[in-house]
Amino acid sequence: MKLALKALTVTALTLGLGAIITGCTDTYRDQAAEQAFPPIGQFVTVQGGAKVHYIQAGSGPDVVLIHGAGGNLRDFKFDLFDKLTDHYRVTAFDRPGLGYTDRFPGIDTGALATAGESPLQQATMLREAASQLGITQPVVVGHSMGGIVAYEWALMGLQGDNDVNAAAMVSFAGVAMPWPGGLGPYYTVNASALGGAVTIPLISALVPTSKVEGAIEGAFAPQPAPAGYADYIGAALALRPETFRANVRQVNSLRPYAVEMAKLYPDLTLPIEILHGTADTTVPIDIHSEKVAALVKSAHLTRLDGVGHMPHHVDPAAAIDAIDRAAARAGLR
Repeated sequence: MKLALKALTVTALTLGLGAIITGCTDTYRDQAAEQAFPPIGQFVTVQGGAKVHYIQAGSGPDVVLIHGAGGNLRDFKFDLFDKLTDHYRVTAFDRPGLGYTDRFPGIDTGALATAGESPLQQATMLREAASQLGITQPVVVGHSMGGIVAYEWALMGLQGDNDVNAAAMVSFAGVAMPWPGGLGPYYTVNASALGGAVTIPLISALVPTSKVEGAIEGAFAPQPAPAGYADYIGAALALRPETFRANVRQVNSLRPYAVEMAKLYPDLTLPIEILHGTADTTVPIDIHSEKVAALVKSAHLTRLDGVGHMPHHVDPAAAIDAIDRAAARAGLR
């Protein structure tokens, strides 16, 4: 009995010491990430007191840019944002829980929680921010996970007239449809209560920079990431425990929402332009964009042969063309 009690005490002390060390490391890395990659935009406060981080520049018809999973608005600011401001007023948002935007008001953010913001919650929050910024009839552009938020923004226009309803929509390798099978242990474990309390703090504290750089290269494959992208994007921000939890929970809880959204896609009549690489293994074109193009009469799909998951970086001219086509089809140009 004494031996068992001693072993239990040693185990508890070891775990407690590990938690303290991990917590200190997390805090240090959080602070270092935020010092290296501070907010580059401004903030607007929406209902419930949540703050939304955004950048805005240019003049002309409104274009809204929504980034993908694990990212932030720096993805667009790296290249595409400034190429659009001669012809559009461009606004890029950090999605809820990512970058410097707060979580959706009222959602459980505790370490043991498993809820992630739905596409509807994300679109609602960003639409309110857009309204406060005076954005009207925007061309809403979404990449990857931001794609399904853009689709939800478009679907919200079916509910009635609103100044911030999308006039047109553009998807860059956007998630849109339910997919077969699961997402694998990375998301299922880290989005669980165990993951939120144990594995995420450990990964946040201990993952080496080389792993982060490898993940970035994997997102661009088979193309290489552009020179300077990894140094600019602020990937370390995604390793902050609260951001990490928000991201994996949003992705892990997404599929049921995609099932319901897909039923409404045939009702969409606004211009939709889709740009998707045929070599995308992250969001496969045949599972997502090709099916949307078959369901929605107003959807036009441009396939980029041999391109992976980052078409707006690999072929920015094609990305701008897609936005221009969407704006022209909506009568904005």
